[in-house]
Amino acid sequence: MERAKTFVEPVELVGERVRLEPLEMRHHDGLCEAVRDGSLWELAVTLVPHPDDVRGFIEDAMAARAEGTQIPYATVDASTGRILGSTRLMMINTAQRRLEIGWTFLAQSRQRTGVNAEAKLLMLTHAFETMGMNRVELLTDVRNTKSRMAIARLGATHEGVLRHHMVMRDGWIRDTAVYSMTRPEWPRVKHALEARRAARPGG
Repeated sequence: MERAKTFVEPVELVGERVRLEPLEMRHHDGLCEAVRDGSLWELAVTLVPHPDDVRGFIEDAMAARAEGTQIPYATVDASTGRILGSTRLMMINTAQRRLEIGWTFLAQSRQRTGVNAEAKLLMLTHAFETMGMNRVELLTDVRNTKSRMAIARLGATHEGVLRHHMVMRDGWIRDTAVYSMTRPEWPRVKHALEARRAARPGG
C-alpha cells in the first residue's frame, strides 16, 4: 500500500498559462467562483458541485488522495492565480498501469481558450512520462456534446459506450462514452497538443 501512495504522490504541474495545484481547502472560495461562472452545477450532463457543496467536494477529493486512488487538482491561471476549475487523475491502477482523467470542470468564460488543452497536456505528460501509465481513459455522458468534442480534439480514441453506466443527480440513467489514449499514441498526441498551445499564445 505504501508503494502505491508513493507512486501517486501529488505534485504541482506547471505550464505556460495553467498551474495544476493539488486540491486543498484553501482553494474553496476560488473554486466556488469558478463554479458560479456559467452556473455549472445546473448542467444535467455533468457532476459539478453546487457552490454550497464545494467544501464536501474538496473533502471527498482529499480523502481519495489519502487512499492513493486519485490526485485531485485545482486548475489555476498561472499569471493571475485565479482558480478556473478542477480536474483529477483518478481510478489509478498501478498494477495495470492505467488511470482515468475525470471530474473536470472549467469556468464558462475560460472554456475554448486553450486552458483545458494545456491542463490535459500537463496531466497526460505526468501520467505517461512520470507515472509510467500505459493507458489513460476519459469518460463522459453521451449527451454531453461539448465534452465529447473537447475530448476528441485532444486526440483520444472513442472506444464505445457503456450502457446504463451511472445514475445522475436527477435520476437519469446515464450512458457513458469511453475514450482513451495509449502509450504508443502519446508522442503523436503530445506533439499535437504542444502545437495547439503554441498557436494560442497568451490563450
